[in-house]
Amino acid sequence: KGTIHLFRKSQRSLVGKLTHEFRLVAADRRSWKILLFGAINLICIGFLLMWCSSTNSIALTAYTYLTIFDLFSLVTCLISYWVMMKKPSPVYSFGFERFEVLAVFASTVLAQLGALFILKESAERFLEQPEIHTGRLLVGTFVALFFNLFTMLSIKNKPFAYVSEAASTSWLQEHVADLSRSICGIIPGLSSIFLPRMNPFVLIDIAGALALCITYMLIEINNYFAVDTASAIAIALMTFGTMYPMSVYSGKVLLQTTPPHVIGQLDKLLREVSTLDGVLEVRNEHFWTLGFGTLAGSVHVRIRRDANEQMVLAHVTNRLYTLVSTLTVQIFKDDWIRPTLSSVPIANNILNLSDHHIIPMPSLKAADNLNPVTSTPAKPSSPPPEFSFNTPGKNVNPVILLNTQTKPYGLGFNHGSAPYSSVLNQGLGIPGMGAAQGFRTGFASVPSRYGTNARGQPRP
Repeated sequence: KGTIHLFRKSQRSLVGKLTHEFRLVAADRRSWKILLFGAINLICIGFLLMWCSSTNSIALTAYTYLTIFDLFSLVTCLISYWVMMKKPSPVYSFGFERFEVLAVFASTVLAQLGALFILKESAERFLEQPEIHTGRLLVGTFVALFFNLFTMLSIKNKPFAYVSEAASTSWLQEHVADLSRSICGIIPGLSSIFLPRMNPFVLIDIAGALALCITYMLIEINNYFAVDTASAIAIALMTFGTMYPMSVYSGKVLLQTTPPHVIGQLDKLLREVSTLDGVLEVRNEHFWTLGFGTLAGSVHVRIRRDANEQMVLAHVTNRLYTLVSTLTVQIFKDDWIRPTLSSVPIANNILNLSDHHIIPMPSLKAADNLNPVTSTPAKPSSPPPEFSFNTPGKNVNPVILLNTQTKPYGLGFNHGSAPYSSVLNQGLGIPGMGAAQGFRTGFASVPSRYGTNARGQPRP
């Protein structure tokens, strides 16, 4: 027999959960390389921050922020390995791929915040420019450049590699692409290096190091300290322009939007699905990006009542699975809406015409100036319309019909000739009333009549 635990096991804290997941990732040998680069990155950041303080250079500080961004990219790579190890759970039924999307979004947004901080500090330095010491400026530049390039080229960062190719190009890439076309027109052998477009992270590292080298030369030659602030602004703008398209792309993935480049293919597949045998309608379709390169979707399919559900489901899944890896298809058969007769008994006095029938006539107060023939305002001098035959006019009171006439042979009218005025009094002259009252039958076998007949017997 097993041990009976009277109390539930206490749940681990957030730190304990993070430690457990970190041990899970560290157990994989592929992550050891990333952890080693992360440790070296922390040491390099510490030295660069000390050199930024000693040189009083804000341009070197802006370039150091790129090294801090490399640390964020290493953390994102670890999260990518952790996502591959984890399996879907009841809480996260679609898996954990959105965690690496969130990591990319957070990293790019933090890099842009650092660029905004540099712009704010540079605006303050324009008012009072401090003296820049160039003793370790050039050394810090080459150390940061070497480490950034070595990290980017040595570590295969799957999330950032996908985002850098899928996101739109930055303004720095576009200008370098224009320059590369001109250079490749002169030297065609360089087309494999510069075209079609360079890696944005490598490009910004090289551009930032070039700006720091120009700063070092101008300060050494002319003691022009303001160029350090200008270089810091340039590096911050390049950082912001490079990270912004990636933030937009990863943000759209987090908002579960449909990628624009697959909309045409999805429409084509849905048209093919709607033409399958047994499919009547495809509706409530929704497709979104679950992770980088993973598309999810759901769709409702209405089929005929005699169609095979499993066969239609197999055909629909086979068509859409080529593009949508995580697919949910709900199939329901066509259901005709049939009108049903009410089983509630009808009261005897609903359709029973009693001896005294009070029929309200519509009020004509709102139509005082309307012509009864054309429904348009009539002129005061216009003559009354012809063939009116004493048609009831304005403010007609309810007509009270007395059902006191004899009913020979079961019919509801008198035999013999009747004056014209008596016909009007019986309601035959009133539109919509004469026929119903004058030809009311008293037979109990006439269908579609309810209530009781003249003899008190119930009618069907």
